[in-house]
Amino acid sequence: MISAIDLRPGVKIEIKRDPYMVVDYQHVKPGKGGAFMRTKLKNMRTGALVDKTFRSEEKVPLARIEERHVQYLYRRGADFYFMDLETFEQFFMNEGELDPAKGFLKEGLTITILFHQGKPVGVELPLFVELTVARTDPGVRGDTASGGSKPATLETGAVIQVPLFIQEGDRIRVDTRTRTYVERV
Repeated sequence: MISAIDLRPGVKIEIKRDPYMVVDYQHVKPGKGGAFMRTKLKNMRTGALVDKTFRSEEKVPLARIEERHVQYLYRRGADFYFMDLETFEQFFMNEGELDPAKGFLKEGLTITILFHQGKPVGVELPLFVELTVARTDPGVRGDTASGGSKPATLETGAVIQVPLFIQEGDRIRVDTRTRTYVERV
C-alpha cells in the first residue's frame, strides 16, 4: 500500500484488479476541507487515460508488476515471438498488445516486458535503437535553409521524420520515447 500523497509519475497502482500507471498528479489544498490528490492514470492493459481523485490520507494498493527481460525473435503475421532470457521459454504477443513499440522491434533486440498476474501489460524498449532507413524521398538540393525534414520508413516499418540529408540505406539512431531522429550512425 502507498499513501495517496506519495503518488508520482511512473508509480504503478492497482484499482479494481487492473494495473494503472500515474501519468500526472496535482496536490490540491482547498481553503475549506481536506487536501486531495488529483491524478491522471493510464490503464496499463488498455492504454486508456482516466482522471481519479484521492483523499490525502487514503491508501492505494501498489500493482505487482513483474519485469522479464526477453529477446525479440521474429514476427509471423500479427504475432511477435519472444524468448525469456532466464528460462529460455518462448511466447508470443499480438500486434495490439505491443502498440506502439512494434515499430522499433528488430530481430535480436533485448527488451523488458511487464507482466501483471501472468499477463503482459506493457513493453519497455531501450531508450535508443539503431535502424536502417528502408525508404525515403531524396532531399531537395538547396532546401536546407529551412532546416526541413521528410518522412522515412525504417526497416521495421515505422515512419518517422528525418533531416533532408538522410538517404536510403543510412543507419540512424532513434529515440524510442519520442519516436524522433537523434543522429546518423
